[in-house]
Amino acid sequence: MPGRKFADGEVVMGRWPGSVLYYEVQVTSYDDVAHLYTVKYKDGTELALKESDIRSQSSFKHRKSQSSSSSPSRRSSSRSRSRSRSPGRPAKGRRRSASQSREHKDDKKKTIQETSLALPVLVLFKPSENNTKRYNGEPESTEKNDTSCIILEQKLKPDLEIKRVLEQYSLRSRKDDKRKEEIYSEKKTLVAVKPIEKVPTKTKELEFGGRIGTFTLMLLLPATVFYLLLMCRQDDPSLLNFPPLPALESLWDWRVFGVFLLWFLLQAVFYLLPIGKVVEGLPLSSGRKLQYRINGFYAFILTAAAIGVLLYFQFELHYLHDHFMQFAVSATAFSLALSIYLYVRSLKAPEEELAPSGNSGYFIYDFFIGHELNPRIGSFDLKYFCELRPGLIGWVVINLAMLLAEMKIHNLSVPSLSMILVNSFQLLYVVDALWNEEAVLTTMDITHDGFGFMLAFGDLVWVPFVYSLQAFYLVGHPTTITWPVAAAITVLNCIGYYIFRSANSQKNNFRRNPADPKLANLKFIPTATGKGLLVTGWWGFVRHPNYLGDIIMALAWSLPCGFNHILPYFYVIYFVCLLVHREARDEHHCKQKYGLAWERYCQRVPYRIFPYVY
Repeated sequence: MPGRKFADGEVVMGRWPGSVLYYEVQVTSYDDVAHLYTVKYKDGTELALKESDIRSQSSFKHRKSQSSSSSPSRRSSSRSRSRSRSPGRPAKGRRRSASQSREHKDDKKKTIQETSLALPVLVLFKPSENNTKRYNGEPESTEKNDTSCIILEQKLKPDLEIKRVLEQYSLRSRKDDKRKEEIYSEKKTLVAVKPIEKVPTKTKELEFGGRIGTFTLMLLLPATVFYLLLMCRQDDPSLLNFPPLPALESLWDWRVFGVFLLWFLLQAVFYLLPIGKVVEGLPLSSGRKLQYRINGFYAFILTAAAIGVLLYFQFELHYLHDHFMQFAVSATAFSLALSIYLYVRSLKAPEEELAPSGNSGYFIYDFFIGHELNPRIGSFDLKYFCELRPGLIGWVVINLAMLLAEMKIHNLSVPSLSMILVNSFQLLYVVDALWNEEAVLTTMDITHDGFGFMLAFGDLVWVPFVYSLQAFYLVGHPTTITWPVAAAITVLNCIGYYIFRSANSQKNNFRRNPADPKLANLKFIPTATGKGLLVTGWWGFVRHPNYLGDIIMALAWSLPCGFNHILPYFYVIYFVCLLVHREARDEHHCKQKYGLAWERYCQRVPYRIFPYVY
């Protein structure tokens, strides 16, 4: 096995992938298996490079030759002179006319101009901080509104100019001259905009408290769900009034579990229907793009039709309310079984298909975060399916069941105004998510996190049974509100929804097609990755305006429950904690990814979620 040539901490010159440009980098680590060096550039960007792409600083010297001091035209003319002939006389038979002399002078000027044009290109090879920033998409001005510059940054300089630089200046030792053609061919290959392949590495930074924290969450999350549901059934759901524990045999019902399985399979059938468009997701680390069928809204329409048929034949939908705890236990058991299956199959998954956040080598941590990024059975994407279908659509069905249960228990001809507001607000949120289903492909859940217990439990248990907490609370604790109060709460929800939807639309449209003429008015900060950081619109107001809109809507969903107990406000309290933690994860991830550009963005947009507060 060949040994490593460069040590950790050593400052060397690293070639930027797909180019002939070398920059000063520092070696941070070495992978003995893949034989790759992890190096860090001055702007904070970290890349994995082969040993052949790394040179010592001492090898970057100008080659001393006659070509560096004299022009080609002068050398060619000196060779044609005789020792006895006057320097001013041309050779016999080669006396030049006046026009030929002028052409010769023009050629000399052109050659000098070409040499001077090539010199600034050579300067880029020097490890200068300013030049590094400029190459990495960080110009002297921190903002741009010409969206085409992102695309231009990804294009290469003309091949002729690069070839001329390689011929006139030696940036390598003489024994490496034979590699010129290989470098030049690499340039031409890069013109096809072939993505740079990245070899997945082990997860070094553990989140959620590492192994101990994730193990604690695996016990705490189900316990929290059961505690909230038991509290809602009490006449006095105050925090100090701890509910009595039910008998274990009362928590499980095979019929309920069968109904849950039937629901899951029904949504899977709707997912597989050949309706809706097929789109590509963001590029994976290998450069491959997965295909997804966008038909969540159609699945919602079909589900609504199926529920309508059941109600027409007088099916008692409030059965969900009567066995709500048993449904939660069944969903928890199913999510645990699904998580075990996902982890077992991930052990045979190729290295490039593992999640960057769940490849630590620790069983508990990888089981919780998710070891495989996009587990699929054929074309059936398990993570993408669970993200929006069974839990999110199930949330709406549960709310409807609570509405019908309220009418039955309290002998109402129409639902209460509070119940109507909660159902309407949350129905709008779910329909919006399904209508804009394609936007979920750019979220951290799809692009970064693996599919393990965290997402399986969150999608199938936490979302439908905790997000419907307000409707479940109102069944046992009816709250009367006036029409003016209802109108004020509606306005608050509309404000939150407008911020949430417009901010997400700006981000998603810019990520999909930054060169869209409709986005020409948006300003952004270019980054070394070729992407831009928006600094206008909602994204120039706070760094996460979509989180701000989410929190405002969460408050509007809880207000119809009144102020007698804090229990219905658990959702908004939890949601603030969740989004603050997710924002911290985003900050850490973006700082590593974008380097100095992210620091400039933070200076330009100082507030994270709440303007002038946080």
